[in-house]
Amino acid sequence: MYLRTTKRKNKDGSVTQYYQLAHNERHPDTGKSTAKIIHSFGRADQLDREALVRLCRSIARVCGVEVVDPLTDTGQVGGLPRDVKIQRTVEFGTVQVIEELWERYGIGKTLREQCKKKQVPYDKALLAMVANRLCSPESKLGVWDRWLETVYLPECNDFKLHQMYEAMDILHEHAEKVEKQIFFEVANLLNLSVDIIFYDTTTASFAVDYEDEEEGGLRQYGLAKEGMWAPQVVVALAVTREGIPVKSWVFPGNTSDFSTVTTIKKDLRGWNLGRALFVADSGMNSKDNRKELAKACGTYLLASRMASVKEIKETVLSQPGRYRELSGNLHAKEVILENGNRYIICYNPQEAKRQSKYREEIVEMLENELKKHKDKSATQKWAITLLASRRYKRYLAITDSGKIRIDRKAIKNTAKYDGKWVLETNDEKLTMEDAAHGYRNLLVIERCFRSLKRTQIKMMPMYHWLPHRIEAHVKICVLALLIERVAYSRRFRTPIPRESGQ
Repeated sequence: MYLRTTKRKNKDGSVTQYYQLAHNERHPDTGKSTAKIIHSFGRADQLDREALVRLCRSIARVCGVEVVDPLTDTGQVGGLPRDVKIQRTVEFGTVQVIEELWERYGIGKTLREQCKKKQVPYDKALLAMVANRLCSPESKLGVWDRWLETVYLPECNDFKLHQMYEAMDILHEHAEKVEKQIFFEVANLLNLSVDIIFYDTTTASFAVDYEDEEEGGLRQYGLAKEGMWAPQVVVALAVTREGIPVKSWVFPGNTSDFSTVTTIKKDLRGWNLGRALFVADSGMNSKDNRKELAKACGTYLLASRMASVKEIKETVLSQPGRYRELSGNLHAKEVILENGNRYIICYNPQEAKRQSKYREEIVEMLENELKKHKDKSATQKWAITLLASRRYKRYLAITDSGKIRIDRKAIKNTAKYDGKWVLETNDEKLTMEDAAHGYRNLLVIERCFRSLKRTQIKMMPMYHWLPHRIEAHVKICVLALLIERVAYSRRFRTPIPRESGQ
């Protein structure tokens, strides 16, 4: 039931408005909802206001609420005294939750210990910048100039802009100690098990067209994860199985994934994490890296490039044995070679069907394209386009006479990898089931990167150019990610669910 308003246009162009009490009913024939008029209150300009007020009070008595008539009741209007005017409103709830988690998990306390010799409460400036990343991400100037006026953080009202940057400098100076202390504080309070550490890298680009020329500059040209060449930095992140950040790193933009291992080894070795299984993607897998990871974390679980590693391509994948079904879309079998290398071959039948169907469509398209052209010379414009395509070139070959043709052998070889991925580990106690599920949970770090870069915290674009400010900006974003993941853990109080699929 509701108050319905209707209008009628008069001949002189004026509009008359009417009020009616109505409710919706389902039409017996059409099944559509139609309005049924219960009572008409008449024209709005001739409305019996007192009758409506009495009706409101009658309903209010039944519902246990109070109706305040500003025209007859004295003292208050809408719950406020008559002489009170609202000057502005500020957001309260979200920033207070962030501040509560900030203090409850020792982040504020840890930062205050590093700032105790300072006259300015820089920990509050860092709180403001972290809260901004979670509410409405802006530049540091935007936080100071615009955003702080819209939220309830009275302790930050007197900050100057240069003090915000000074807070970033202090965070960078004590980043190692701060990250370590905060992580173990959170791990103890949340009772986290640090038996698995997921590691991966991403890129963060800048709104400039040139890279740093001076020594030690972080902004270097590189291939971003989004597929473009731009001045960027490489951001590395280690997280627990719950997605709680352990530590973050910032490398120059032209740093390859496997070359970051030396730094990781040096940093994590002093953390005394106990038995920690290091899980990473194939970009980290090399002979030297496996040796370094064994020294840093003890055990590792790494994905392997099936088509480019001779031992896997010729020996591991050809080993006999049945797959064991671990779940509906995850099968696995274990292969241990004579040299002691241990591999887990995982297989997803649903993904295998999808890849096979996709390949058949590509091959059919290539067959139709080749039929269109009488001259199949590889120097033709259409042929060059196909040979340059990342999608099609793997299924094409050039004959000795310079003609383009479909490579049937390559198609057959590619089919051997459908729905499969291979894991390598040096942990003899790790079961096949834990290895398969452990690697699949590496998707948790992809979720963290999505939050950092696109959905929530929005680490990019970055406008800083000093290396220590770039690193401090990343650390602030990671602190925001920590708050987000802690809030998630407290909300659901369960481990992050496993993803379906590969």
